[in-house]
Amino acid sequence: MKLYYSPGACSLSPHIALCEAGLSFELVLVDIRQSSIEDGRDYHSVNPFGYVPALELDNGEILLEGPAIVQYIADQVLDKQLAPSAGSLDRYRLQQWLNFISTELHKGLGTLFNPALPDDAGELVKSVFSQRLDTLVPQLETRAFLLGDTFTVADGYLFTVLGWCPLLEFDLSPWPVIKAYMERIGARPAVQLALKEEGLLTE
Repeated sequence: MKLYYSPGACSLSPHIALCEAGLSFELVLVDIRQSSIEDGRDYHSVNPFGYVPALELDNGEILLEGPAIVQYIADQVLDKQLAPSAGSLDRYRLQQWLNFISTELHKGLGTLFNPALPDDAGELVKSVFSQRLDTLVPQLETRAFLLGDTFTVADGYLFTVLGWCPLLEFDLSPWPVIKAYMERIGARPAVQLALKEEGLLTE
């Protein structure tokens, strides 16, 4: 498999999933601004939408969209329990969290990377994002991970998105439960490996 990625982007989520899964894969660097792959190809030939991630399967097929990709990865290694079994209520709860992270956290926070965003719009985004974090706190006060005692691909996705906060000067200190969660996820060997492979670990 090949994972098309950009360092620190939302492609870090499937990168973490692949490391947690212990699967063999190749990283392919994408320059998002130039829409180019490291071998010189136009990235739109892989993903017509132009954003990461994209996962190229061994048969050459391309799978797009992070929440779909991480579930595919999890289903390749059922013994790792990176996702609850298909058809179970817990699987739908996983999908619930993946959708929440994608629509309520990722899309909102991601707009702050746009330098053309007016200041007042940015403040509104931060206000709404803060409200969403408030709803996360009760979920993490009594459990180690989003679904309970077991790390899942939803945790890798949440870690990825919340990892943008320092870059955007968004202070997480008002949410100590979330800060502790980030430290817990960040200490996992597979997460450390993914960060190292993307050049994101500071010595």
